[in-house]
Amino acid sequence: MKSIITFRAFLLLLFALLFLSCNSEHPVDLESEKAKILDLHHAQRHYHFKKDSIAFADQLSDNFISVNRGIISKPEKGETISRYHGYFSSVEFLKWDDVSEPVIKFSDDGTMAYTIVDKIVAITSENEDGELTQSETHFAWTAIYRKYGDQWKIDCVTSTNKPETN
Repeated sequence: MKSIITFRAFLLLLFALLFLSCNSEHPVDLESEKAKILDLHHAQRHYHFKKDSIAFADQLSDNFISVNRGIISKPEKGETISRYHGYFSSVEFLKWDDVSEPVIKFSDDGTMAYTIVDKIVAITSENEDGELTQSETHFAWTAIYRKYGDQWKIDCVTSTNKPETN
């Protein structure tokens, strides 16, 4: 009789441990994670105005994929830095402003997220005659973030801009 009680106690303890181990995962604090994503998003504005192509490229993962103007590419980090350095060097930013707060959604396990961005970018640049010109573009894009350890990185950006209307 004593061995049956001991066995039942053992089974009860085993089930309790299994139950607790299955539920011991800490829930993801999505508000905190959202704030981290927003910080990264707002840092991109700073990088544009400060012309910091290296810090901008550091937000991208080693698996980064770009979808832009009908072209899918997987640029190397050095290529991205060079491209943005050339762009940042050729323009002065007047605006890099959200039209509305980015939409941010998370995967069920909180390891991936995406932002939907609606932005106006206004710049001045020199035309081929050396004259300063001003232009404004309305962009929209989706950025897909993945959490690597405790750090969010951008895995993919799909971007488009509104056609100019005359």
